[in-house]
Amino acid sequence: MPRTVWLLVIGMAVNITGSSFLWPLNSIYIHDHLGKSLSIAGFVLMLNSFASVIGSLIGGYLHDKIGGYRSVLLGIAITVCALIGLTLRHEWPYYVVFLGIVGLGSGIIGPAMYAMTAAAWKNGGRKAFNAIYVAQNVGVAVGSGLGGAIASYSFDFIFLANLCMFLLFMVIALFGYKNISEKQSVHSNRIKASKPVYNRSHIMALTILCTAYLLAWISYVQWQATISSYTQVLHITLNQYSLLWTLNGAIIVLGQPLLIPMLKKYLTSVKLQILVGIVIFTISFICASFADRFSGFIAAMVILTIGEMLVWPAVPTIASQLAPSGRDGFYQGVVNSVATAGRMIGPVVGGVLVDAFGMKMLFVVLIVLLMISFIFASLYNRPLQKSEKQAATMRN
Repeated sequence: MPRTVWLLVIGMAVNITGSSFLWPLNSIYIHDHLGKSLSIAGFVLMLNSFASVIGSLIGGYLHDKIGGYRSVLLGIAITVCALIGLTLRHEWPYYVVFLGIVGLGSGIIGPAMYAMTAAAWKNGGRKAFNAIYVAQNVGVAVGSGLGGAIASYSFDFIFLANLCMFLLFMVIALFGYKNISEKQSVHSNRIKASKPVYNRSHIMALTILCTAYLLAWISYVQWQATISSYTQVLHITLNQYSLLWTLNGAIIVLGQPLLIPMLKKYLTSVKLQILVGIVIFTISFICASFADRFSGFIAAMVILTIGEMLVWPAVPTIASQLAPSGRDGFYQGVVNSVATAGRMIGPVVGGVLVDAFGMKMLFVVLIVLLMISFIFASLYNRPLQKSEKQAATMRN
């Protein structure tokens, strides 16, 4: 892996570690420390996610306009300013305002990091995005673990720790990312681009793929929302539920030496990787629907994690392949915003279904959504094939 990609991977791990100090504890802080209802806590988190969606779209646009280096620094600067405010004033309603700004700044960072990774390791393909994906999961595991320990001592130090990690990320970005080659300069990319900036078939392919991606995320996020509550009804302890996510992170990090040879030998195309991953997702939810004890959920989580390892890095890889020269940021911004949108609306959809029809019906709906996701994922390259046939006909 090139040195520049290592810098991006380390930066992503530091970034996500900082974010993970706070996000798992947001609801607890809003409910227990600020004295607000869980409904209000949910609304605040939705606001944060919505700001992140907007940030992702802005970040992708800025990457293509001013380059990844400046985009990342701008996102970090916005986030650091908000975290300074959050460290000094984390009472109501300042908490809501600063948390929303943090979502905006963090959203700007993501697409630029992905686009720079693709440019820094042009021949890396899905390996480049898989490295970023693993770094994110390392950050989640480390940040969540340290965040719980820090919060048990004092919640005030959570905000300071988050700020310190982003300041470290700023130093890494400031001195490590400036000389990362991004194919060519943005403007020369647009002049020399062999593909038009707005290619209708590529936009259609991205839209179909992102529809599949959104449905997969709506299903996946139920593990953090409705299924977490369901485990409590089955008398599975919080410690046991937390252990499921520890297992998730461990499999993702430790399973890479096994995953890479398997991809080379069996899943030779990225499209096939996504389709197999969605099938594995479906199997995990079928398993979870029949689980009534902890061992059943362990099996379902192991299966889910294998599917996750296939799908999540593959979608940004295809987006990078689809992106015309000079539009990497825009395509990665769309993918990032769709993932965030899935995390934002998934808990709402799941909660409504459970309240109205119960958990069994939720599992049925999730399985149906994943089947629809599979169909969209299998069809995403149809517009490309149609465009190629039309081009061949015109040449002849």
